Amino acid sequence: MRLLLTHPYVLVFVGGGAGSLLRYLTGRLVPATLNSSPFPNAILLVNVVASFMLGALVGWIMHRSADESIRLLIGVGFCGGLSTFSSFSVDTVVLLQQGRLGAAVLNIGLNVVICLVASTTGLFFGEKL
Repeated sequence: MRLLLTHPYVLVFVGGGAGSLLRYLTGRLVPATLNSSPFPNAILLVNVVASFMLGALVGWIMHRSADESIRLLIGVGFCGGLSTFSSFSVDTVVLLQQGRLGAAVLNIGLNVVICLVASTTGLFFGEKL
């Protein structure tokens, strides 16, 4: 049984399921707290959090002999399930279809710039841990 729980496919599956569930819950809770904002705040939030987490994980792993299972569970699985480029892309296309060019450009800019900053910050903190 222990071998099954440490199998790479199982680690990615479990981490991805947890990340996807958190993304779903964030999508349900964030718009409710922002009065159903027409801007895709939930996807921006999960992309930034996942970018920071993955950056921190990579920074931490680079300076340690970490077990590959941590990278698979958290980096590939959880961060991969939490962050979503496809949802970001669809949200942007919908904004464009609605004629909201400014909001679409803002969505692209915020996701790219803030996620790059989050990844860099996470990498810095991960190296220091």
